[in-house]
Amino acid sequence: MSATPITVTFVYATRERQVLREMALPAGATVAEAIASAEAALGPDVMSVADKGDVGVWGRRVGPEGILRDGDRLEFLRPLTADPMDARRRREAVRRRNE
Repeated sequence: MSATPITVTFVYATRERQVLREMALPAGATVAEAIASAEAALGPDVMSVADKGDVGVWGRRVGPEGILRDGDRLEFLRPLTADPMDARRRREAVRRRNE
């Protein structure tokens, strides 16, 4: 009896573009196996991020040994360009000046 394949959505976004690709993988596939099978479809810029290990499923970081489930959203995470708390403080300061 063969296992039903699962569908995983690969997601990567920059300011300039967004990449979303759905791929069918064998049931029980790990994050590392999914990344290896996605290499040709996603391109070198996305894969350079994935090589650093910055990968998450539905926004939560996972390691290469993580098991994927049907419908998972595998996200290639880029480093933050600004500290979220500093950005919030700057927005609040601008808001107060404009009152």
